[in-house]
Amino acid sequence: MSTPSIAATHDITAAPHDVDLTHARWRKSSYSGGANDCVEVAELGEHAAVRDSKDIGRRPLLFSKAAMRALVSGITRGAIGEHRS
Repeated sequence: MSTPSIAATHDITAAPHDVDLTHARWRKSSYSGGANDCVEVAELGEHAAVRDSKDIGRRPLLFSKAAMRALVSGITRGAIGEHRS
């Protein structure tokens, strides 16, 4: 089994105040319940923004598209989110 790719630290950052999120189209997972307890994702050109649906007033995290693909791929493969002995 190969080691999952980890994004460089500069690939993930808090959204700077000058990033225009006015027209961002936020999406929730279809697995999200009605309790507003999930994350939302919006595509922003070369980046993806991720925010907590319970606290949308906080600045979202920005991921490079490569870092976002690595994150989603790792979650899908089970390499992220499991504790291994």
